[in-house]
Amino acid sequence: MSVTLGGKVALVTGAAKRIGRAVALRLAREGADVVVHYGSSEKEAESAVSEIRGLGRRAIAVRADLRSVAEIRAMFARVSEELGRLDVLVNSAANFLRTEFASTTEEQWDTALDTNLKGIFFCCQAAAPELKRARGTIVNFSDVGGILAWTGYIPHCAAKAGVVLLTKCLAKELGPEVRVNAIAPGTITMPGDAPEIEAEFARRVPLKRSGRAGDVEDAVMYLIGASFMTGHVLVLDGGRTLM
Repeated sequence: MSVTLGGKVALVTGAAKRIGRAVALRLAREGADVVVHYGSSEKEAESAVSEIRGLGRRAIAVRADLRSVAEIRAMFARVSEELGRLDVLVNSAANFLRTEFASTTEEQWDTALDTNLKGIFFCCQAAAPELKRARGTIVNFSDVGGILAWTGYIPHCAAKAGVVLLTKCLAKELGPEVRVNAIAPGTITMPGDAPEIEAEFARRVPLKRSGRAGDVEDAVMYLIGASFMTGHVLVLDGGRTLM
């Protein structure tokens, strides 16, 4: 499937580092101008912007605390003001907190839910007017923790399971103008990650390897171009959920 993003604007949350950065750069290589959202990694965000501009695309870095609805709305207002449109929203920002059931605190619960679920909802809400005008698309990030039950990560699993149903609800709410889909990755390893992370995951999956950034990039591009798909959660886990 060929996806043409020339003349379009994409916003990627959590785009300063790791998977979010990889996705932002892939969208730029495919022709999009890109908004690099970050929370605290300003230096890395500016580096990503420089790399995107080096590809001949427009790019800006925008800081926002995704736990704050006011900051989310300010971010999207800036996008409209500076870039004039929005065609693609990729909600990749997340945290991954280990929390034992008996000792989970209210703060830990809120930290997991606010970033991984609340932030996605309010980003979609703020982006919806521009996306409707552009007949654009949203790609949310859940993960296999939203499908499998991990007892050491209950708030995380609850949030990511929420993303699954939120995606379906938003697909009904925002259609036909806006398509909304999600990705549920398994373990994705990046350069510099401890080798035992991949080894442990590979032991559990039929494909006997972890995912790579390119696997996620390809999935995002597929969902952006899949014009007859909405409300779908694409499980990208090497078969982890089969085991």
